[in-house]
Amino acid sequence: MLTLRSLPQAPTNQLRNLGWDWMLGTDTLPYLTNEAVVVTAAEADAFADAANTLFEMLVAAGQLVIDQNRFAELGIPDNLVELIRHSWNDDRNILLYGRFDLAGGVDNQAIKLIEFNADTATCLPETAVVQYAHLRANGLDDSQQFNGLFETLVSQFAELKRQNDDLMPTLLLSAMRDTPEDDTNIALLGEAAREAGFEVAFAYVDEVEFSAEEGIYQFANGEFTRYDFWFKLIPWEYIAHDEPELANILTQIVQQRKAVVINPAYALLFQSKAILAVLWELYPHHPLLLRTDIRPLAGQPSVEKVLFGREGANIRLLDADGEATTTVDGDYGDYPKIYQQYVDFPQDSAGQRYQAGVFFAGEACALGFRRGGLVLDNTAQFVGHVVE
Repeated sequence: MLTLRSLPQAPTNQLRNLGWDWMLGTDTLPYLTNEAVVVTAAEADAFADAANTLFEMLVAAGQLVIDQNRFAELGIPDNLVELIRHSWNDDRNILLYGRFDLAGGVDNQAIKLIEFNADTATCLPETAVVQYAHLRANGLDDSQQFNGLFETLVSQFAELKRQNDDLMPTLLLSAMRDTPEDDTNIALLGEAAREAGFEVAFAYVDEVEFSAEEGIYQFANGEFTRYDFWFKLIPWEYIAHDEPELANILTQIVQQRKAVVINPAYALLFQSKAILAVLWELYPHHPLLLRTDIRPLAGQPSVEKVLFGREGANIRLLDADGEATTTVDGDYGDYPKIYQQYVDFPQDSAGQRYQAGVFFAGEACALGFRRGGLVLDNTAQFVGHVVE
């Protein structure tokens, strides 16, 4: 049974004391719990080691896909292949961050990879700031949490600036409208970039101008301002399918060094859940992996996932006979599917399930948990942790 520790003091005042009042928005705090998952120091180290190992394995799997031209198998649109190859081969295109979703890791359960959110991972403010403030509000200190996310993001931005010193450190961050959760994630990234020496601005994506010849611009107050770095919390597959002309323009912009786009296009290699089948092909029976295939798994319970589904949408839980026991609707049903061996998550005394999220930003840097039912969807709660 997973162990929880009560943290009854809310982090509101701590957030104000830290100067992070913008974190007090209605979309962030209500789903924070008043308790934390208890993790031992050895378990925290194991989560970090697992994420570091898994990222190395993903790089090998990505290289295999590129070498064997298996983009279609991953559901990657043709109009992004050129940019994926280019960004992969140019080391200046750094993957800023991503989040590993993991089963196990506590209560003597083995760590298993569920998936890697490589393109537009969220839960940044909750992980980096809110759970830290919650810890401090209850009289605990930094040593009792595996959480260097904000500092590591600052280091990643500094490395991005260093690797691209032929460009101006001007960063435009963009999300889609009417997504307040995305706005808070963008705000945290902006704070980290400022600390790393970037000049930072924000614009919703419909306010951004793109030119293959000139680069990326924001039009505001009657003036165009050009930016050499663009972070987009908009999935690459959305751009490829819904804005094919923009995909072509971005390819030219990046190739001609008019701007660096973050996360780079090759993040889609890791975002596609078909990479899980490639991992199993490369590392069969690896202790961190679950058996995964593009065909149904005969004779064992499994999870059917669409290649680019998000927040638990379009998932089916299948029994050993391939019959669905749980089905979740969603907007991604037209994507191809993969089948991953089913594994249950650690549970608390109330039967709620916990999935670990380990952020990776050049290295494993932070841990948090999401709590919910059989399938974790957009109603799942964020639960912090304490190392004891």
